[in-house]
Amino acid sequence: MIRAVIYSTVLPAIEGLTALAQSVGITPVAVITPRAARDGDGEQRRNAILAEAPDGLDLCFAAEKPSLLRLTEAYEPDLGLCTGYPWLLPPEVLAVPRLGVVNSHPSLLPRHRGPFPWAWAVRENDPEMGLTVHLMDAQFDTGPILAQGSRPMPEDVTLEGLIPTVRALSQELLPKALRRVLDGDRGDPQPEEGATYAGPFGEDYAELDPSSSRAELLRQVRAWQLTFHESRNGPFATVGATRFRVLDASLDDPGDSEALRFEAADGPVWLTSTEQR
Repeated sequence: MIRAVIYSTVLPAIEGLTALAQSVGITPVAVITPRAARDGDGEQRRNAILAEAPDGLDLCFAAEKPSLLRLTEAYEPDLGLCTGYPWLLPPEVLAVPRLGVVNSHPSLLPRHRGPFPWAWAVRENDPEMGLTVHLMDAQFDTGPILAQGSRPMPEDVTLEGLIPTVRALSQELLPKALRRVLDGDRGDPQPEEGATYAGPFGEDYAELDPSSSRAELLRQVRAWQLTFHESRNGPFATVGATRFRVLDASLDDPGDSEALRFEAADGPVWLTSTEQR
């Protein structure tokens, strides 16, 4: 039996990794995930994993990164499966599974390495949404490629709009990648040409500029949504004499008295959800 441990914080990803691994003869035995932060989102993710993770998986909540080594060693895995993980796995953890650790990264690596690939793909108006399955090494998203593919970028560039595309890509690519690993194939080295880093947004992208087009401003709002916990840092808009953090926007008048009208270069954008600063 080929035993695998899963590193993830996302219940749908855990469910998907489990099913796709089983489809090629791999048996996931445990999920090793960071202990949830003491906030609403963290508690919700933890409770979802506790209540709904697939049967047959042990659930391990690591208090800190040094716990990963002893937890991984305890399960004597042949393989690690990773996606949606906030911690860089240390080399000593990567060395435990004899077949390595396979990661799924939602971009066409080496483009958009790092923690916020979706946000940068939306910010830069990429025509395609990619997924790369690769073996992990000591750096973020630099290991050899096992499988890669893309689809046209969905019109709805929200989390809810992007998930079906990445799910379809994962179902196509992950079994191919796992079969390569089982056959002893160590993948193809990534080129450095075209490499970019998808880190947190800075102040240069934090303010809605009225000289921008409506489409650019909506894309800016949606890109910030995809930075998740970093989204508290932007974007901001000034309407009248009041400054707001913008949580969502629309190009169509929602007919809602609570929505704020923001004038762009080519017409209005409606700020449908805001917080006063």
